[in-house]
Amino acid sequence: MRWNKISDAVIRRLPLYLRVLDELAEESGTESISSQELGVRAGVGPALVRKDLAWFGEFGKQGVGYEIAYLRDELRKILNLDSKLSVGLVGVGSLGVALTRYHQKRSAEDASFNLELTALFDSDPAKIGTRVEGIPVYGLEDILSQVKEKGLNIVIITVPAQEAQDVANRFIQAGIQGILNFAPVKLKAPDTVHVVNTDVSLELQRLAYYVPKAKTN
Repeated sequence: MRWNKISDAVIRRLPLYLRVLDELAEESGTESISSQELGVRAGVGPALVRKDLAWFGEFGKQGVGYEIAYLRDELRKILNLDSKLSVGLVGVGSLGVALTRYHQKRSAEDASFNLELTALFDSDPAKIGTRVEGIPVYGLEDILSQVKEKGLNIVIITVPAQEAQDVANRFIQAGIQGILNFAPVKLKAPDTVHVVNTDVSLELQRLAYYVPKAKTN
């Protein structure tokens, strides 16, 4: 089931709530949580927690709060994380390798992490046919066949800016539904494909605003 007319800001907060619930699930003796505590742990106000969750149903009980196990399961269903989703990554450079290692470490440590990285892609002949953390590296000409063979739902793009749109087009034509873009360029995609841009340089520039300049004599 998909919910229409829900802002992306709401969807962005749901994984924050889920992370809190995942952490609490590992704490023995903790069965419920109030909107106040959930908000504090997630870094938002309790009213916003209640408003966000209300879009999807009634999960809490008056005077009790939210049952952690139940809300955790419901959020995983809402986010499509209740079953395996196959992920690909294109661009096996320094960033791509680092993301691959992080992803595999997360998967090894958390059995409920259902985003499975199953295929890597690169245009460098020296990398094609090798493996990174056990995951095979394919050429760009293999995108169509591997998207279909492995049932890829999401792709992570870590290629240079000038190559990003062409790479994205290849995956879109192959039927990919979600793109996480690390390239410093805005990608064009049809409405049926959701693109999330993560530009590290822009975020650093934004962060610089909050850092006071060093005093000079």
